[in-house]
Amino acid sequence: MKAYDFSRSFLTFRIDTLKKPPLTVSHKPPSTLNNARIQVDCRCEITDRQTGAAREFLLGANCKTERVGVERDIWTEPNADFIPVHTKGQFLNIKTYEIAGKRVMFYPPSLGVQPERQVGNSEEAFDQVKLEMYPCEGELLDTPQKIVAATLGNQPLMARVQLEQGRYTAVIDFPIKTMNASERDWIYQTDTGPVLLPDLTREPADLIAGFELAFAAFNCPNWVEFIVRAPMPVSADINVYHYWKTVRWDSHNQVIALK
Repeated sequence: MKAYDFSRSFLTFRIDTLKKPPLTVSHKPPSTLNNARIQVDCRCEITDRQTGAAREFLLGANCKTERVGVERDIWTEPNADFIPVHTKGQFLNIKTYEIAGKRVMFYPPSLGVQPERQVGNSEEAFDQVKLEMYPCEGELLDTPQKIVAATLGNQPLMARVQLEQGRYTAVIDFPIKTMNASERDWIYQTDTGPVLLPDLTREPADLIAGFELAFAAFNCPNWVEFIVRAPMPVSADINVYHYWKTVRWDSHNQVIALK
């Protein structure tokens, strides 16, 4: 069956300030050209059953805000976790600072305050965006015994979780980075993230703005539990982002061994 090798799957965005001014940065780029190649952590395909149209959304790996090519002081201050989400023609940049709601200016400052979740048009913000999933052959592991054996045999595994709500079907593919397994009781359980958790109540053009980051766990084919990143109060006036909000879905789950 069709699978994906996430170790060879990348999204790449290209900023060329000689062609267009940057719209997503909080500092002056040290050079005029940069290609940021980021490994894909999750693929989510959402199909609108009313129209048959399908869109692919890719979640990039977590990285840090940085100055590229400088001799020292690489990390920006204040520093943020940076996670990109891309689909054809649109992007969502998620930046997380030490507290939720921190206000950081764009560069140039005339662009105003940078939101924690910036949604934009890819053609306006970047010189080029490439979304490249690496397809490969996979074997469906359809029993706990096969899943446990593949886990203990150190085979590379991916998960496929299908959700349905309203007009949409969402298929979430991700590499299984952590898997629990018992060859005594034939129990398995995924524990992997972040993955893309969609909001399937939104209109098609607004789907990218509704994604949340979550970890996914399941131990059977019929349901999945997510623990979702959300603001959490740590004092009367300070929130931080933490994975704490749990959501359970009826779903169709598959574990796939990569060949």
